Amino acid sequence: MTAFKHAPLSCRAHLRPPHRRMVVTAAVAAGALLLAGCGGDGTTDSRAAAPKATAPTAVGAFNDADVAFAQGMIPHHQQALEMAELAAGRASDQEIRTLARAVEKAQDPEIRTMRSWLGAWGEPESSGTEHGDHGGGGTAGMMSEQDMTDLTAAKGTDFDRTFARMMIDHHNGATEMARTEQADGRNADARELAGAVVKAQSAEVEQLRSILDRL
Repeated sequence: MTAFKHAPLSCRAHLRPPHRRMVVTAAVAAGALLLAGCGGDGTTDSRAAAPKATAPTAVGAFNDADVAFAQGMIPHHQQALEMAELAAGRASDQEIRTLARAVEKAQDPEIRTMRSWLGAWGEPESSGTEHGDHGGGGTAGMMSEQDMTDLTAAKGTDFDRTFARMMIDHHNGATEMARTEQADGRNADARELAGAVVKAQSAEVEQLRSILDRL
């Protein structure tokens, strides 16, 4: 029995209670983590705990039709805004003035949106082919300089009628461009905006026709 009274010293380490070995292991692991979080000078490396930077939102796929839509619709909207601004001091019909304000409210933000797309796509704002005479080449539905001069000179009921006729043509040109984008475009956002243009401006055309009927 005396031969087993004391275990050899070299074996005692293997006879430590299990809980003591777990404590030692945890302490070693904690020390390793602390060292991993420190720089060579003993300071904490903030990069270890900092979250990864959020990647910028990817630009959606687009094609030439999307670019042409934005490049053509921006000046088209800009001219509509010019026409709408004239209504404030010249229109006599309240419905014309109300519709003109609606045009301004809708189309100014759309211009900013389309400019942001072109910037993200690395494309210029102008294609150089946007302008043309009314009923002729260039962007569909755009008024000529003479058209705009005539509208600026009109007042009262004459302005109301001229504005309504011109805006009907202008809106029809916009919906034509938008339907082309719906058919040929690839970018989801551009196609969505095209759908909104078709819906809103088709409704305004019907309203303008109704105004003309009663003037």
